[in-house]
Amino acid sequence: MPHALVVDDDHDSAASLRDLIAGEQFTVAVAHNLRDARRQIALQQPDILLLDLRLPDGNGMDLLADPKLVANSEVVLCTGHANLETSIQALRLGAADYLVKPVNLTQLQGVLSRIMKPAALQAEVQGLAANLDETGHFGHLWGRSPPMKRIYEQISRVAGTSVSVFITGESGTGKEVVAQTVHDLSRRRKRPFLAVNCGAISPNLIESEIFGHEKGSFTGAERQHQGFFERASGGTLFLDEITEMPLELQVKLLRVLETGRFMRVGSTTAIETDVRIVAATNRLPYQAVSSGKLREDLLYRLNIFPIALPPLRDRAADIPLLASHFLAAICEQEGAVRHFTPEAMASLLAYPWPGNVRELRNVVQRAFVMAQGEAIDETWLPGGHEAAAASAWGGLGGPELPAAPAPARLADPVPDSDAPSITLPIGTSVAQAERALMLATLRHYNHHKERTAAVLGISLKTLYNRLKEYAAEGAAPPEHGTAAQD
Repeated sequence: MPHALVVDDDHDSAASLRDLIAGEQFTVAVAHNLRDARRQIALQQPDILLLDLRLPDGNGMDLLADPKLVANSEVVLCTGHANLETSIQALRLGAADYLVKPVNLTQLQGVLSRIMKPAALQAEVQGLAANLDETGHFGHLWGRSPPMKRIYEQISRVAGTSVSVFITGESGTGKEVVAQTVHDLSRRRKRPFLAVNCGAISPNLIESEIFGHEKGSFTGAERQHQGFFERASGGTLFLDEITEMPLELQVKLLRVLETGRFMRVGSTTAIETDVRIVAATNRLPYQAVSSGKLREDLLYRLNIFPIALPPLRDRAADIPLLASHFLAAICEQEGAVRHFTPEAMASLLAYPWPGNVRELRNVVQRAFVMAQGEAIDETWLPGGHEAAAASAWGGLGGPELPAAPAPARLADPVPDSDAPSITLPIGTSVAQAERALMLATLRHYNHHKERTAAVLGISLKTLYNRLKEYAAEGAAPPEHGTAAQD
């Protein structure tokens, strides 16, 4: 049977915790001070050490000062308050988790069910790092560049803990892939990983989707529905585009993070939850706060361990590796053989990739489809003949495969200072002005849709929708206003 050691100077609290742990098929020892704790560890190394912070002869953290003493024990801090400082302190000192007094039985059961020897986790991470130069990937992430190696180091430190992670980066940089890697290297790996795009759910339904609802709680609620918090129990919940979550729901999310409890829509009964939160945004967090998109208190609660992903242009050395990886996956799926010519690879390296890794993946897929033989040249790559081909089709779809929708990035390109302008007469409607500006910008950038969307400050999905509307109205729609060079 696994063995637990409870270190707590409160005799009643220690006895209660001992009984709860014993009920989960553990042997349990109790110590009320640091001296007794050291003696118990010497007698039998615990699989899990539940450690109070304030003890008569010192701070519970003092046990962590000697790594050899608890090297083979999973350390869980017991604290009277859950706050940012406690979480950071637990992470820095090597604790895997922390429990808030009075201890929540559901959370305690979750902690006990996830016990793994720290040495086993460290060996797994070290193996990935040691094989990085040979394999080119770390978990689900690909790249050997210095910026990515720093990301891998951060993931290695935080994956084995339970603290919240806040991932920032431009659209298409791989924030969900980072979250998945964190989950797969954590003690929660055997439990669900659920990804939720907060901007893709209707504001009227997002609360029900996240927290669930009771039968009859609103029109159309014909049965009880479990939300993401219930379905991800014991695992990881990835909240992508957190700044798109309505502010009133952000208040409820903050409450869940602080108490570990939530209620379904239409219910008055609180449900205990044991879920790790990983959040992400493509906005600058503090700008999102100042613009009213993100509550400041929620940012502080989520931003315990920030990870900032670099754009692809800042790790261009990884482009050949990523392109080859995507091409190999497509070839295996399609049962075909393709390879890039040196000229094609040079074209990929020369392109700035405003859509980041997502755009690279889509470009590789399109090049695979358009290739006439085994060799993929630069014809259908950015900067090749594909721009002329798109122009011949009017830029309204043609042979170009749409890239995945991507909202505005952290640092959108600014319009060229010497770009032509358009002049609109008084009386032009907003719809007409939008249409004229959008089409003029698209022509100026040679029908490059990703760059056009970035300059206009709209999502790629919005641009595609508008172009489809204009195409339905006529292939060559009249424009109000004329282009004039500044």
